[in-house]
Parts: sequence; structure tokens; C-alpha cells
Amino acid sequence: MPFDVTAAIEAVYRSEWGRIVATLIRMVGDFDLAEEAAQEAFTAAVDQWRASGVPESPRAWIIQTARNKAIDRIRRKVNFEEKVVPYITSGGESVAKQPDFDPSEIPDDRLRLIFTCCHPALALEAQVALTLRTLCGLGTEEIARAFLVPPATMAQRLVRAKRKIRTARIPYSVPETSEMAGRLEAVLTAIYLVFNEGYTATRSGSLLRTDLCAEAIRLGRMVITLMGPQAPGEAVGLVALMLLHDSRRDARVDAAGDLVTLEEQDRTRWNQRQIAEALPLVAEAMRSMAGPFALQAAIAAQHCLAARSEDTDWAQILRLYTQLEQLQPSPVVSLNRAVAVAMVDGPGAALALIDALAATDDLGSYHLMHAARADMLRRLGAAGEAAKSYGRALALVTNDSERRFLERRLREVSA
Repeated sequence: MPFDVTAAIEAVYRSEWGRIVATLIRMVGDFDLAEEAAQEAFTAAVDQWRASGVPESPRAWIIQTARNKAIDRIRRKVNFEEKVVPYITSGGESVAKQPDFDPSEIPDDRLRLIFTCCHPALALEAQVALTLRTLCGLGTEEIARAFLVPPATMAQRLVRAKRKIRTARIPYSVPETSEMAGRLEAVLTAIYLVFNEGYTATRSGSLLRTDLCAEAIRLGRMVITLMGPQAPGEAVGLVALMLLHDSRRDARVDAAGDLVTLEEQDRTRWNQRQIAEALPLVAEAMRSMAGPFALQAAIAAQHCLAARSEDTDWAQILRLYTQLEQLQPSPVVSLNRAVAVAMVDGPGAALALIDALAATDDLGSYHLMHAARADMLRRLGAAGEAAKSYGRALALVTNDSERRFLERRLREVSA
């Protein structure tokens, strides 16, 4: 296959998968059928684009081809004429009351998809996992890694969630503003995990997927717009958090695509426009009772307020992490707090906290826990033990940029 065709198909799959699947779900009303039809359309593109060239609108071509393949599948079912044709010809949307916001502000299929996945009838983890599956195109193993559960467990949750949406006839629509509050926690969490997948891609030769970061920020802003004056501080805090993290994007990798740690980044490359937009949002989110996203945004703001790495107010960051750990206790939050402890009280104090976390095995398959432990040991001069932890982290990491960074650290302590 010519390289330009290969590159075109990979680019469409990478940047448009979520939009394509979301549109197909609206058309055919079934998650599995939409995903299978999309995969078949991409497979067909390999041969047809090689013969006829890349179409002027690759995404539209994929959607139309997938729609045709989905209809062909449905036609083979006995009840096609009675039940499915009217559904497809009507646009595939369930009958529902019009939402109480301006129709011109109704968002696209991707936000409809998130609200559909995040229906209160589904378990919270299933809501978020299904969003990651359909919107980001993540595999079951990658989603399981994000939730620190076995792939088989995650596969069962995804199957049950899709079945529930189908059997309960959950409408594919954004709910009325008055009903959004019940879904907001899951919606914000899903958007944040979409951003995280872009910020540190699970499986990629590069560290970043800027398309997902931009999409998550857009969706977060749209949620605030839809909720209007009712938008809570957590929604505002999430947008601020994503803007602050994304502001450091250009400095996070060097010319070779290798990871650059926060303390080594060239801060003149940080996006000051995004930082200036985010800081007032942080203040707004922190004015009321601060939630997890507001606290994380406040932590990110401390880094962006420091002109140099050595100017960072680590004591304030540690206080914010302590507050976050009390509000939302989790092994990952505790690990991040331990890193802050290292900057305030030294690597020895942090190592004790990380070892306590390691003893519970909650983070046994989390490569960043082993990497953090290795870094504390490296700072303490325990090169041999550090090398073991770096080796464990390398066995678990899936991103190439992170892998090269860990390999470099391993060589340093081994030398």
C-alpha cells in the first residue's frame, strides 16, 4: 500500500474514530453494530483508497461506507422490515422531550454519546469505561489498565453497559439542564480521562495525542455553556485543569520526541495565553467548596505560577494534595502526594509512603508507582534497588516515549 494511503487511513482512525462511531450510533442505535461497521469500513478503505485514491472527505467516506455495511447486516435479520427501517430512516434518535436550552447550542454527536454512556442507570465505572471505549477507541486492556482491574472484568462491564443501554432504550440525547446534575460527575470524569489519554497516550510512539486534548477541552467548555449559571465549580475547575496541563504541551517532549520532566522543562515554551485564561477559572472554582478537579487545578496552577522550577511552592502543593487525599482517597492520589512529600521532606519520607502503597498491591500493575519508587531510590543513592524498580516499570509501560525515558534512567543508575 502506498505510504500516503497508509498515513491517511491511520490519521483518520486516530483523529476521527470517536466522531465516526458517535455518528454511527445515532444512525443505527447500537454500540456494537456501530463499532463493527466502522472497523469494516476502515478495512474496506485499505483496498479502495489504494485503487481510487484518498477521497476528498475521508471521514464522510468512512461514515457512509460503515452505514451501508450496518444496513446490510441489519437486512439479514428477520425483523428488518418491521422494526429497523423506520428507525434508520427517522435518523435513529429516540423520542424525547426537547432539552431546555437554545437548539442552536445543541452539541454534536460526541457530547450526546457521553451523556448516553453516563446515564444513571449504569454503574459509574461502566459509564466512564464505555465512554473511553467508544469516544477514544481504546481497547479493553487499555481501559482496564486505567481502572487498575483485570481485562476480563472490564470486558464484562462493557458488555453489561451496552446491553443495558439497548434493553432500557436509553435515549441518545443530551438531557434537559435540570437533569444534568445527576450525570455530571461521570460526564466530567469521562471528559478528564479522554484528556488524560491525549496527555499521556496509552499506546503510541509519541507521548501526546493533541487531538484528544483539544477535544476534551472543547467538550468541557460545552458542558459549562449548556449548564449556564448552574455550572458548578467542578466543571469550571476541570476546564482550568485541562488548560493548565495543556499549556505545558510543547515543553513536555524534546526534538526527538522524548519525555522532559517538569523540573527540566523550558518554561518559556509554556502557553501563557492558556495559563492566563485558566488562572481566573481556578480562583472561581476554589471560591465555593472545592472539589477534586478544583483542587487538582489549584495544584497545576502552583506550577504555572513559578517562573523557575526551584520557585515552586511545594509546601502549598503538599497541603492541596493532603486536602485532595482526604476528599477523594485513592492510591493514585496518595502516590502523587508522596512525590510532593519528597520535595518538602526529602526522598526518604516519600519512599516510606510509596513502599506502604506498594505493600497493598493496589498499584502493582501501575508503572508510574514503580517509576516513582525508583526515582526516590535513585535520589537516595540506592542504585541497585532503583534499577530493579526501573526494570519493573519498564515491564509495565506501554508508551514509547515514557519507555525511552525509563530506559535512560535505568542506564544512569546501572552505570
